[in-house]
Order: sequence, then structure tokens, then C-alpha cells
Amino acid sequence: MVTGIQYNGIENLLEDENEDDNRGYWDIVWNKPDKPGIFDKLHATDFNVIMADENQVELSFKRTWDSLNNSHLSMNIDKRFIIIRGSSGFYSYGILERLEGWPNIDVYQGRIVFKLKEELFQYMAISDERQRIMPTAQDREMGQKLDYPEAVLLTNPTNSFIKGEVDDKYQYSCENKDNRVHGWISPNPRTGFWMITPTDEFRTGGPLKQDLTSHTGPVNLNMFFSTHYAGESLGLKFRDGEPWKKVFGPVFTYLNSLSPDELDTLTLWTDAKEQMFIETENWPYNFPLSEDFVRSDQRGIVTGRLLVRDSYESDKLITANSAFIGLAAPGDVGSWQMENKGYQFWTQTDTEGYFLINNVITGNYSLYAWIPGFIGDYMHDAYINVNPGSRTRVETLVYDAPRNGPTLWEIGIPERTASEFFIPDAQPRLLNQLYVVNNAERFRQYGLWDRYTEIYPDDDLVFTVGLSNYQTDWFFAHVNRYIYNDDGNKTYVPTTWQVLFDLDDIDQSANYTLQLALASANDAELQVQFNDAEPDAPHYTTGLIGKDNAIARHGIHGLYRLYTINVPGSLLVFGTNVMYLKQTRSERPWRGIMYDYIRLEGPPESY
Repeated sequence: MVTGIQYNGIENLLEDENEDDNRGYWDIVWNKPDKPGIFDKLHATDFNVIMADENQVELSFKRTWDSLNNSHLSMNIDKRFIIIRGSSGFYSYGILERLEGWPNIDVYQGRIVFKLKEELFQYMAISDERQRIMPTAQDREMGQKLDYPEAVLLTNPTNSFIKGEVDDKYQYSCENKDNRVHGWISPNPRTGFWMITPTDEFRTGGPLKQDLTSHTGPVNLNMFFSTHYAGESLGLKFRDGEPWKKVFGPVFTYLNSLSPDELDTLTLWTDAKEQMFIETENWPYNFPLSEDFVRSDQRGIVTGRLLVRDSYESDKLITANSAFIGLAAPGDVGSWQMENKGYQFWTQTDTEGYFLINNVITGNYSLYAWIPGFIGDYMHDAYINVNPGSRTRVETLVYDAPRNGPTLWEIGIPERTASEFFIPDAQPRLLNQLYVVNNAERFRQYGLWDRYTEIYPDDDLVFTVGLSNYQTDWFFAHVNRYIYNDDGNKTYVPTTWQVLFDLDDIDQSANYTLQLALASANDAELQVQFNDAEPDAPHYTTGLIGKDNAIARHGIHGLYRLYTINVPGSLLVFGTNVMYLKQTRSERPWRGIMYDYIRLEGPPESY
């Protein structure tokens, strides 16, 4: 446990009113078959000084499973801390290991937590746009609890400036690819406490996986893996004695300060960003002493080019501009989203589709990609084997974008989020002022799910192709409507959206195609029907899907899903057609989906 950090004349940056094991610690949430939800702070049983000289100290705190009884987490844990002369902070990394034959367990969360001194740290910064004065823990305790425990309306905070706002830790979540530095500022003495993560390679779920950062406490987190915004499918499930080992980190806890004559306190944030760039440039580090940490000379490089083929868009191959392309454990198309035990290495292509993935740990990988502007996922048909010092150049890759016919109409932009759709203003009594100012992330406001009922109190959304605008007329989340029961409480009922579209030429003997891309799903079932609102059975159903909870947690997306649905021409009519989209599962406000993109394609021969 980290019980104290001295810096800038401050005796302890951590909250020393807390117990020793509730200040700075690692923790893991795990299950065993007969006992779910076990919270383990990984108390060590063995301590070693790995190195100590005038330039570097590395400490190891270990716990081996065979030294415990069988009720404990069946993993060997080695937590490391490194201090380097001239470096304003310290590094943390950990080696988690299971040996062959050990008991079945499920592991759902692993992280580092620092709980800072509340009287000092009042200002939080996650990005240039997302930073603000934060409430205290007592402010939350005195506030009004909302629909779930993490969300509180601040009714009488110490700082009147934030009175009437909502505080919810999920409003400060971040995608892995953007989560490089975040932390807190003390105004007096002017001191910064920052968590810097130089790479995503040890995080699970790929670059779009979302997770917590910093939040009221003041709390500073480094989330290595969790099921947030994905559900149990991203939990680490160990069965049949499966062995496993992985290194998480090092990550850098960075401390900075300002002298009294420096005027702008936010210089601390600017300096933290500069330090973040230094750390990322220095990755992989050359100073960790565990033999399990893979140094740069033990890694390889993979390069290539990615193009797209869509003959209905262009006669020529299309450049895959700004495509996300990466290496992850061998699997199926799109499986990188749920991959959770190995390492992942991602980059983006340049304007010509070229890419370079560097610092790849030795191993066998599948190469995956997805391209903004095109639906679906790409996976290279051959494995990529990376050896120490190797430079692998793959041949020019061509992604055949899913397509069966010409576009008859489309709704949205295929980029895996619902951000382009209509996102309403929050209820005035449930605002977070940060997202009033930062309009681009207004989807992070609390309670937007209930705005659907307020906007559509009696009838559901109707979208007319050619007349309606998806930016103003397509609600960002397909959620349930609430009604009040006899007790005055809200009851949630399913909703059915309609898409009206005209067809003046139909081949009723041919097949049309509906490309339906979802950005999120939570305990939902989407049924699709054409020109018959109450059929004996829907034309298509997804079945019960999703556990990502992105609607409640202000995520704008969770896991991506693509459905390619055959639509017989016999279901369509000349003139005006109606497509019904019914989300059938009710009971709670957060059972629903977010759409990414919808496209109706004509039959191939009509091209």
C-alpha cells in the first residue's frame, strides 16, 4: 500500500484520514463459482528491494497463491514501484500470473487507485475541454441521490458555484486511445497530481474501450481492465487450469508544482501534458528490472497499407484514411473488442492508407482494422508472427466493405458512435455545467434517457427519408418511454420507431439488404418489420443483446454490432413504405440501443 507521498512541502498528498490500505493501492474484483463480487486489495506477503543505488530504486511487493488458502484469488501478484533520480514522480507496474491447473475464476476489474487529500485537491483535469472545480465527498453525502448511487444532485455543496449540478463519476469516462493523462490540482500550495499512461498495449478491449479516469473523492485512477461499457463478455474467465501471465504498466504518477511568482495555475496541466508526451516517446522504458517486462530490442515492427473496395462507391480502390489498424490475439472478425488476456497494438493509417505499428511484443497475432465511413470490420486472413527485432511488411491489404447493392437511403455516419444524432439539452435541474460549455460532449449530461418521453410524450419517433434530418430528428438512443402508474412511480414501456421511405421502382422477386449497425446495446432486443406494424412474428430480431450500459453511463457507444438483414422485395410496396424498429425489452430506462448507421440497399442487378 502507498500510505503517504511527500512533495512540495506537503507532508502527505494522500488522504491520511483514511486507513492505511485506503490511500494508494491496487485492487482486483473477481468471482469464484460460489462467491461473486470479491474485492481484493492485493495485500502483499513478501517484500524485496530489487535495486537501490544513487540513481534508481525498484521495490517488489509479492503475494503467491500457494502461500494462501484456496479462498483467495488464484494468482501470483508482483507489484513494483520505481523511483528514478531527477524524475518528479514514481512508476508502478505489476505482473499477474496463473500457473497451469489452478482453480476456475472470473476477473472483472484491475486498477491502481490514489485517494488524494480532500482539503488540497479541488480542481480536476482530464483533457483541455474537460476540467473543473469538483465537489467534496461530503457534498455528495448531503446531496440528493438520483437513479443510481453514482449520480448525486448537489443540493448544498461547500462551493455554491456548483450548487444544483449533477456529480456522476461516469461523466468523466474516456476512451483508451484518449486516456493518456488526467489528475488533480491543489490551488494552495499549487501542486499537481497526475496519472500518465504511456501506452494502451496492456489495456483490454482495444482503443475504443471506455473506462473511468478521475472523479470526486478526490480519486485518481488507472484502469487496466474492467467490464465498463462492455459487460461480462470483457471479463477474464479462466477455465480448465489455464495458465496466464501479463505485465500491466509501468504507468507514471507525476507530481508538479508552481512557484509563487508564476501566475497561471493551469500551467500545471500544460506541464503534465508535456510530460505525457515525454513518457510516450520513451516507451517502452529501459529501466524496469522484471524479466517479464519486454524491452524495445525484444519487440518488432509491422508496416503496410490498407485500401477499401466498394464498387458501388468507386470503380477504383479507396484509400483507407485514418483507419484504426491493430494487432491482437488471433480470433474472429471484430473479436478485438472482447479480447482481454493478451496485449494489443494499434495505430491509425495516414491519408494514403499506410500504417506502422511499432513496439510489438513477440508473438502471433491477427491483424484487425475498421475504417471511419465504412461499416464492418476487417481481419487479415493470415497471422502476423512478430519476432525480436523483426520488421514485417504485409502486402497491400484490401477491405471488401459489406455491400450487396446500391444505396437507396441511409441514416447516420458509419463511425461506431451515435454522436451525430440528436442529443437533447439536459433537464435544467440536472445539469453538469461542464457539458453546457463543452457542447461537443453534451451526451455526457445526466438523465438524457428520460428526455425521449418529454419530447415524444404520446407517439414514437417517425423519420421520413428525404425530409427528416438525422442530426435533429433521430434521437441518439432508442430507449423506453415512461408512464406513471397508480402509485405515481415511473413505469417503462417499449417503443417503436418508424422510418418512412418512398420507392418508385421495386423488383418484388429480388432481395434487398438492410445494413444495421449498432453503437450500443443494453439488455435490448430490436425487432425489424416492413409495412406491417403488428405481424405474427417480426421479419428480423436481434434476440436479447448487450450489457454495455452506455446509455446510463453517458458513453455514446459501447460494443459495435453489425447486422446484414435480407429483405425480400415482396415485403416492399410501390410508393411509401414503413420500416418499424421496435425495442421490445422494457422495465428499466436503460434497456435500449444506440444506432451507428442504417442503410437500405437495392438488389445487385439494379446497379
